[in-house]
Amino acid sequence: MSDQRSETTAQEAKTMAGNGALSGAVIAVAGAGGPAGRAALLKLAEAGATVIGSDNDPERLAEAVDAASYATGGATVTGDTVDLLDLRATHDWATRIEKDFGRVDGLVHLVGGWRGSETFTRTSLDDWDFLEMLLVRTVQHTSLAFHEALQRSDRGRYVLISAAGASKPTAGNAAYAAAKAAAEAWTLAMADYFRKAGGPEGPTSAAAILVVKALVHDAMRAERPNAKFAGFTDVKDLAEAVTEVWKKPAAEVNGNRLWLTDKP
Repeated sequence: MSDQRSETTAQEAKTMAGNGALSGAVIAVAGAGGPAGRAALLKLAEAGATVIGSDNDPERLAEAVDAASYATGGATVTGDTVDLLDLRATHDWATRIEKDFGRVDGLVHLVGGWRGSETFTRTSLDDWDFLEMLLVRTVQHTSLAFHEALQRSDRGRYVLISAAGASKPTAGNAAYAAAKAAAEAWTLAMADYFRKAGGPEGPTSAAAILVVKALVHDAMRAERPNAKFAGFTDVKDLAEAVTEVWKKPAAEVNGNRLWLTDKP
């Protein structure tokens, strides 16, 4: 893409962003094709941001992007099929966003997955291998790819969605809880980078963790109409909490776990 095309795209993004709370912000969403990703695309676009989603399923991603763009009256919502298990591809995605839109103000990490067992003794290390790639390696790749661009932003945010089980693992969730805990530790290390980069005046960018018990969405309620989903966070409420991270000073959210459920 030529520099002229990049300037045009950036200007179009600024025009389309409107006057929302995130007007002018450019935010990437990893795992945009799932229910939580769809909700995040919509809420961020409604708040005025230019939103670039990624997913490893191109059809699911296209549906999510089209839905958010249509619902917001043509806001700038685009999608890239990216293999987040490929560090170079993830770096290329971050570089492309900054070149095309002039800045990167956020990365929302919504790549999820779960595997568990009935008891601790039946835990399969194959589950760990799967979850380590999905829940840890993708966090490593997105954080390493985006951290410099986020630090260059005057309101950069890296937002990880985690689970309460990382703080209080249960016997059957050893692999899942360990993977979530590792992802949290990695994100907190990134927060320390932002803290040190900010110097005496404090960080201008932040890495924060939103903690839920589990997520629920409309399709789940339709499938199980009698279920209570006690303590679950609706994906729409999660999306709202994601946007709130930008409304708070970087020093207030950097390196913090922001609980959307009761602490265990």
